[in-house]
Amino acid sequence: MGQPIIQVENLQKTYGAVHAVRGITFSVEAGEVFGLLGPNGAGKTSTVEILEGLRTADSGLVRVCGLDPEASGNEFKQNIGAVLQSTSLPDKLRVKEAIDLFADFYKRRADTRQLLKQFQLEEKQSAYYMHLSGGQKQRLALAMALVNDPKVVFLDEPTAGLDPQVRREIYAIIEQLRRENTTVLLTTHYIEEAERLCDRVAIVDHGKVIAMGTPRELKHRAAGTTRIEVRSARPVVDGILSRLEGVSDSREFEGTYVLHSSQPPQTIVALVKALEQENNELQSLEMFSPSLEDVFIELTGRHLRE
Repeated sequence: MGQPIIQVENLQKTYGAVHAVRGITFSVEAGEVFGLLGPNGAGKTSTVEILEGLRTADSGLVRVCGLDPEASGNEFKQNIGAVLQSTSLPDKLRVKEAIDLFADFYKRRADTRQLLKQFQLEEKQSAYYMHLSGGQKQRLALAMALVNDPKVVFLDEPTAGLDPQVRREIYAIIEQLRRENTTVLLTTHYIEEAERLCDRVAIVDHGKVIAMGTPRELKHRAAGTTRIEVRSARPVVDGILSRLEGVSDSREFEGTYVLHSSQPPQTIVALVKALEQENNELQSLEMFSPSLEDVFIELTGRHLRE
């Protein structure tokens, strides 16, 4: 392989007493969809904003397309597109005007009519920004991010707050970018988003990368175990569930007990017996195959969206 299109080494960033980024290191190959997956406050946005040239790193090496985002000025900006966590435009700016305005900032520009068609905005091209739905505003933000045909696109929580239908539309756009060999770095706290879209994922927590690999590789860490989620009529006595046959890990989250078991049938039989001995009742039981959520729980003891 050649030089990575994105390179981050020992990145550090603090805000006063808050150490937001604590030595993050990763690289992204050209044409790859790479995800930073972690809970809110993990350091994902700070990392991406440094890569976009919007924030200054305290220390560490950062290169995008071989360029220093902070020092390379306009040359750097010509190569990237970005969708921030929050995009806001003047209320009475029309959709096509917004795309044309952003296109004028760049030497290389995509076809405006094609962008309107690609992002299903043709019928809204004369509409004011204030009259767009949340999903239409996000599609417009994506169109503006691609107006210069960038080599790298940064998407910071691109589907946060959107309804499932609009989220699927955004997924389709990102999958199209992959087919076009555009490099995408996205941040997310949605497990299903990372598993569906990303070629590789870095799981981030408290400003550090705690695991990295393809979704398949990461889920292999939890291979051989099944996640069992249990709710009971009353709280279970501490320690009982972790001693059940086959259980390797037991935690409680907001009244739901999460067990990881290598022998689900035996665990369920033992669970029912243990509850009966306590004069307790099983209210619900669900079983799940391993996911990136299980990897995160294994490493941190917390859910991604706590």
